[in-house]
Amino acid sequence: MKFVDEVKIEVIAGKGGDGCLSFRREKFIPFGGPNGGDGGDGGSVYLVADEGLTTLADFRYTRYFKAKNGQQGMGSQCTGKKGEDLTIKVPVGTVVFDLETDEVIGDLTENKQKLLVAKGGDHGLGNIHFKSSTNRAPRKTTPGFPGDHRHLRLELQVLADVGLLGLPNAGKSTFIRAISAAKPKVADYPFTTLHPHLGVVSIDLDRSFVVADIPGLIEGAADGMGLGIRFLKHLSRTRLLLHVVDVMPSTNDPIEDTLKIIQELENYSPELVEKERWLVLNKLDLLPEDEQQAHCDAMLELLDWKGKTFMISAETGKGCRELSYEIMNYLDSLKENVALEPFVP
Repeated sequence: MKFVDEVKIEVIAGKGGDGCLSFRREKFIPFGGPNGGDGGDGGSVYLVADEGLTTLADFRYTRYFKAKNGQQGMGSQCTGKKGEDLTIKVPVGTVVFDLETDEVIGDLTENKQKLLVAKGGDHGLGNIHFKSSTNRAPRKTTPGFPGDHRHLRLELQVLADVGLLGLPNAGKSTFIRAISAAKPKVADYPFTTLHPHLGVVSIDLDRSFVVADIPGLIEGAADGMGLGIRFLKHLSRTRLLLHVVDVMPSTNDPIEDTLKIIQELENYSPELVEKERWLVLNKLDLLPEDEQQAHCDAMLELLDWKGKTFMISAETGKGCRELSYEIMNYLDSLKENVALEPFVP
């Protein structure tokens, strides 16, 4: 199925039913009075998060959604039936925007979470409500109110603990294959990865985390070049970024490649730059074993890198397991810090 992470839809809630104009017509009761009932409320439109969905592709062809109208009121003080609500399933991680104001309406981050996006119209009143001592036979009713009509933008931001950054062919997809059961395509040409892939990394029976692989970035990505900039938003929810670098690229200088990605990240989002970011020096298998440490040390000195660094070979698996344990320990420490925070009423 094609990966779709942004769509525009139109939702219309149901109209409320009109009030009824009716009088009692019974034998031996010549002045029975009004008995017109109220209309039914219009149906509302809800979005519901479903963990079984991974893309917004279902909205490619169906973008218009309308809930049922409320039924008109009836005689004998009978209220019209309420319009049936409309429920639309979306993937977990969907952010809902009002297209006209660009306001965030809601963020569906948990399975079965429900969000009201268009409220049904209120019902109209029957003539029984307008009876008074001076008006025994009112012919007044009120119509039902129209439901909300909104144009929405749905934006999917995948939920992952760890996000991978890097140039095309840095080895991100090979790395995610090495540490998880995910099987993204791997080839020796740029932009093999065309959309995000998620992999679940199991450390122990009850310890695991989710890692997201996005298409590689290139210079000028913040201005719309390449593919990766479209998917950088998927890293906004992550708690840790891994900057994967090819230590032996076939053409470019690895130092320049690393600085390019950092610059593009700064141009795109200051918030992403502030996230915890580790440097992962990949493809050590291309270097002689006795030169690996010296080569990586020289790179770190030129980069003036102060953060955590890991040396791995995703192709052979060297260092991948150790890196996975470090990631798990870091994520566990974040949970412990949150648990220790004092409650502020």
